[in-house]
This record gives sequence, C-alpha cells and structure tokens, in this order.
Amino acid sequence: MKTHWLSRIKRFFSPLSLRYQLLSRSLFILAGLLMLIGLLQYVLMHDFIYKSKAASMKEAIKQYPRERWEQLLGNNLDDNPNNNQNNNQNNNQNNNQNHNSNNNPNNNPGQRFPPFILDSPIALIDINGNFTALTGPDDVVPPQLSTAEYLAVIQQKNNPNDLNYKIINDSNGVEQLVVLTPIVGRGQQLIGLAQVNTSTSTLNDVLFRQLFTFLALSITALILGLLTFLPVLKKTLVPLSNLVDTVEQIDGGNLTERFPDHQGQLEIDRLSISFNGMLDRLEFSFEAEKEAREQMQRFIADASHELRTPLTSIHGFLEVLLRGAANNPDQLQKALKSMYGESERVNKLVEDLLLLAKLDRTPHIQLSEGDLDDVLHEMEPQLRVLAGKRSVSFSISPNMLCMYNSDKMKQVILNLYYNAVQHTDAESGSIVITLKQAADGVQLSIQDNGTGINKEHLPYLFDRFYRSDSSRTRKYGGAGLGLSITKSIIEVHNGAIRIESKEGSGSTFYVWLPLLK
Repeated sequence: MKTHWLSRIKRFFSPLSLRYQLLSRSLFILAGLLMLIGLLQYVLMHDFIYKSKAASMKEAIKQYPRERWEQLLGNNLDDNPNNNQNNNQNNNQNNNQNHNSNNNPNNNPGQRFPPFILDSPIALIDINGNFTALTGPDDVVPPQLSTAEYLAVIQQKNNPNDLNYKIINDSNGVEQLVVLTPIVGRGQQLIGLAQVNTSTSTLNDVLFRQLFTFLALSITALILGLLTFLPVLKKTLVPLSNLVDTVEQIDGGNLTERFPDHQGQLEIDRLSISFNGMLDRLEFSFEAEKEAREQMQRFIADASHELRTPLTSIHGFLEVLLRGAANNPDQLQKALKSMYGESERVNKLVEDLLLLAKLDRTPHIQLSEGDLDDVLHEMEPQLRVLAGKRSVSFSISPNMLCMYNSDKMKQVILNLYYNAVQHTDAESGSIVITLKQAADGVQLSIQDNGTGINKEHLPYLFDRFYRSDSSRTRKYGGAGLGLSITKSIIEVHNGAIRIESKEGSGSTFYVWLPLLK
C-alpha cells in the first residue's frame, strides 16, 4: 500500500505528469500576475506617497503669514530694481519688527513656523536664485539645488502652482525630498521660493511595509491556491483517469470495453466517442480477420479434401494395374477411363481455385459496352442441348445495354443454368430464363422447378466448397466452387446476386447489373 502511494506521488510530481504541468503552470501564471500587480502597486504607491508628502509640506508653507515671508526675504529684495520703493518702506517696518522681535521672544520668526516645518530644514531663495538657509532642526544644513533649477521655477518655466519637488542626496549622502513653494507678496507678485526638505527614509519605510504586506499576502494566496487547486484538479481529471483505467483493460482478446461518452467534459466526451469508434472498427477488423482466417482454414481443408479424393482414386487404380490388371483389357479400359475422369475433375478444381485466387488478388476485368440479350440469344442453342428433355423457355427483353465481359457473363450463365439442370428432373424439369430491366439495372433470372434448397442453407450457398447436397453435387463432379465463382464475377461487374428458394418448389437465381450511364 505504501509503495502504491509512493508511486502515485512520484507520477504526480513527474515533469511529464499532466497534473504537475497544469498545477505548476497555473501557479507560475498566478505568481507572475501577483508580481506584476506588486510592481505596479509599488510604482503607484511610490508616486502617491511622494506627491502626498510634497503636497502636505507645501500646504504647511502656505500657512505661514505672507508678511513674515516678506520680512525674511527683505534683504534679498534690494537686488530687484522694481522693488526699491517697496524695500524702503519695508526697511523701516523691518527695523521696527526686528526691534520688537528682539525684545519679544514670541515674535521670533523661527518660532512662528508651523510645527511640521520646524522638523524640517528650511531655506529661502530670492528672485535672483540666491540661496539662504534658515535654522533647521539641530542646525541641519538643507541641500541646495543649482541656481538654474531655482531660476527655472522662479521664471515660471515650471508652473509655480505645480508640486515642484525633487529627489536629491544631501552632503551626507542621505536621500532627501525637496519641495519648492512659490512665495507671493503684495499684488500677487512672486518674491521668492521657500524650500523644505525631509528624508525619504520614512517614506521608503512605508513603501517597504506595503510591499512586504503584499508579498506576504501573495505567498499566502499561492499556498492557499495550491491547497485548493490540488483537489479541484484531481476531481477535474477524474474522467481522464477513467479513460486510462479503461484503456489498461483493453487488449486483443477484450475489445468489448467502451468509454463512457457523457462525463460532463466536452473534450473528454469527444475523445471517448472517438476512442469508441476506433474500438468498434478494431473489433470489426479483428472479427473479420478471425472469420477470414477460419474461412481460409476451411478452404484449405476443403480443397485438400477435394484434391485428395480424386488423387486417392487414381492411386488406387494404378495400384490395381500394377498388380496385374493391366494384362486384362477390360479392367485396363475401365481403370483408364476412371483415371481420366478423376484427372479431369482435378484439372477443373485447380482451374476454379486459380480463377478464385485471381479474382481475389486482382478483382478487375475488362468490361465493354453491349446488349446482354445478344449473349443469351447466342447461347440459346447450347443451353437447350444441355437441358436434354427438360423444358426451357426464354423471356428476353431487347436492348438490355450494360457494361460486361462477354466470356465472364457466359460463365455466370452456364454455372447458374448447369446448377438448375442438376437439381431438376430429367423428364419433367422446367427452366425459365428471363432478362428485363429492373431498378436502374438489368436483371437476369434463372428459375427451375427442382428440389429447392432448405432455408438453413441459403446464407452459406455462395461460400466456397459449401454444398447443400454433398452426394448429388459430387455425383456431377462439383466441388462447391461454382456459385462462389459466380458471385465473385458479378461483384467485379459492380452487380449483385441473390437466390429465392423453397424446399420442394424449386429455386430462382437473380443477377442484377447496373445500367450503362
């Protein structure tokens, strides 16, 4: 039992196993999709978190009063000739404010920054791109961009209302998120930029936590998918396993097994129907081969028997002659006549066997167009002679045009006619030969009033060496091959032959040949 389960597990995890391939490829596709989702989630979350952080920092800058920004940027406004007048006014105000601020610690500009900004280094950039660092936490020096980058924002090459942020490294090599916020003075005039930066480590920690969470959930989903998919896959492949079990039971001696053709899976059902059709054909072929083999064995046995009888007779007469009968003219004459008759019988039997072999090997004869009624009119005198004192009548329709071989059709007519002569009384026998058109063809019938044939013999009448009346057939030198030869010739003509007979009421043979098209 343990070995059986080990072999099943080994087969399941074999790279050639259909279950293994379906499971591994499905999980591989699922893992690929999860990786793609995780990558997209990381990219989108990275952009979202950075933009959200930049937006919150920019909003915090905007909370600081405009006047305080003007005060902080006052010294830098002197460089702008357009603001000289305003600078003169602001200088007096700034002096007063500076004096007040020195006396009042609550008015220190650093103390007025929002708490969020106090945790980050702050720098001011005037309209000329000059960089001024304000006091940050623990006197951290904020990172500085190039003057061109500052001027690009100031000169509105970038929209001042955009989230102008950049990712750069500070002097210590720490990655920083730098946010630039335009400062608008009186008259909605741009007077400078405020720069706030913060380390990206906290943002990256959030991203990595999200990525780790997604990775853990993905691995859990893969494990659950594996545990769930195994029984589902096993149940799905049950019909295929049933096919395998059925195939293992089929061999040359057992072709009766069939696959169930309704298992709820279209592909498996179609495969089952195809297999069943193949098994039907194989079973038919095996039966046909078996029947042909048995028929060949019977044929060989019958042929051997038919040949052995005249050869035994000839051997017996020769033995008699060797013992001295050759010196007696009467005995010698009788022996020679008997030997001649038996040799003729052997010769005819061999010729019939050769003809059957030829028809089986190359079932094709030269057919030509002609009227079949002409053949019957030509044979009529010969047929009347063969009939002796029996009554013979002909009913022949004219212009029975079809494709036939004249010599072979004469042989067919003689075989059937001679069969009628053998089975009718020599004095009161009656034979009727009819030729007419019937069912898109030409029908030839030969009817007699002889002894008839028992219905149990009719199915085998055209088999080789089959004789319904063995003693009577042997009396006239027959070997049971005449009707077999006749049927083979008719089939080569693409025709058909049948018999209607009733014991004690005679028999009628019908030969049908297709009309000429």
